[in-house]
Amino acid sequence: MAEIGAVRRFHSQKALVAFAGIDAPPYQSGQMEVRSRSISKRGSSALRRTLFLVMSVIFQRSSADEPVYQFMDKKRAEGKPYRVYMMASANKFLRIYYATVKKHLDSLEA
Repeated sequence: MAEIGAVRRFHSQKALVAFAGIDAPPYQSGQMEVRSRSISKRGSSALRRTLFLVMSVIFQRSSADEPVYQFMDKKRAEGKPYRVYMMASANKFLRIYYATVKKHLDSLEA
């Protein structure tokens, strides 16, 4: 998580996900709205690579009651392609990480 740095510099979970470059870019033009989009890749490539490795370890070694593993398994059961459910799980992992760290930091300040 050294690639992320200080979590306080991100104003929200979405900002952290955008920093990693695993958010879907908006695409809407007039009446047309596209639902299927790839990740933006505009953020840190090193963080994306690290997240992919973390998701591989979670997939191979986590217990079935771990939230990220449950999410990954659900997406896999839906028939999503490998990279799609891995990046969706990385998104979920970052959101949980952000909430956990912010909660911990807030409790230290109080």
